[in-house]
Amino acid sequence: MLSTTDFTPMLEAVCRAAQLCQRVQEKQVLDVEKPGREPVTIADYGSQAILCQALTQYFPNDGVIAEEQGEHFLNALPEEQRQHVATLVGETLQNVVTAEDIVRWLDHGRGRTTQRTWVIDPIDGTKGFLAGRHYTIALGLLEGHLPVAGVLGCPGYGEGMLVYALNGEARRVPLAGGFPERIRVSMRTPKERFHVVESVEQQHAAHDVMQQIYEQAGITNPQVLRIDGQDKYALIASGDADLYLRISPKADYRERVWDHAAGVAVITAAGGTVTDKDGNQLDFSVGEKLANNMSVIVSNGRAHDHIVRVAQTVIS
Repeated sequence: MLSTTDFTPMLEAVCRAAQLCQRVQEKQVLDVEKPGREPVTIADYGSQAILCQALTQYFPNDGVIAEEQGEHFLNALPEEQRQHVATLVGETLQNVVTAEDIVRWLDHGRGRTTQRTWVIDPIDGTKGFLAGRHYTIALGLLEGHLPVAGVLGCPGYGEGMLVYALNGEARRVPLAGGFPERIRVSMRTPKERFHVVESVEQQHAAHDVMQQIYEQAGITNPQVLRIDGQDKYALIASGDADLYLRISPKADYRERVWDHAAGVAVITAAGGTVTDKDGNQLDFSVGEKLANNMSVIVSNGRAHDHIVRVAQTVIS
């Protein structure tokens, strides 16, 4: 179990990563393309490098599962852009940083089998980032494959919010600084007007299927907000939303662990519930994908089992 003192450097690292991302989004977004035609930006590499640099300093022996890799950084970016990322990270850390440092940090802890593993999505919602919408810097901690702590840096949530979970408690604090406040999920039920959050991108969300689930679960006229990244988890944990269905149009699609680890830790600590469509907990023990889970249902817990039963009848 980590103390607040032990965890504080990682909160600070997420704040620094958010600063870098905001700077890039406002002035100098550079879009690259990964295999599989998924977008990546210089901010993805810079954000992950900052988080992993902190891990090398404070948790050097822990394992890491992270989205970006040093090899792609070397192969996909020309030397000028690699140096640009190093400069951005160096300015953020107020230290001299080389492209070789970036590669080393990006790959820190990769493939290491340990009791404690950090799970990183340097920018969850890259398409939202590119479009000037919401995105999340997500850092989760697994112990024995269970999400026990997490940090969500959410520059687009209000004026910017850091939402985190540690030792069974969830809190949030402005990214600009302030006093952390304890947060809990809402008490709303489907009989009231549920606040629903959904993914923006069509390839991530079968919106028509989700609408059927709302209707059959008795969630009438829900207030729907479509946003990118794990901000959706942050809103539910804070009581600003009540339900998030992550249902892919592709029946064989399985989620990546870095899209959920931090969020699950935060929701659980805030008193909410996260399962797959069969009511099972998400299984983080089988590598980079949630291979044993289909779809994800996140809620304040007030009618979770009922929504799961409805989802089972709707999702073929």
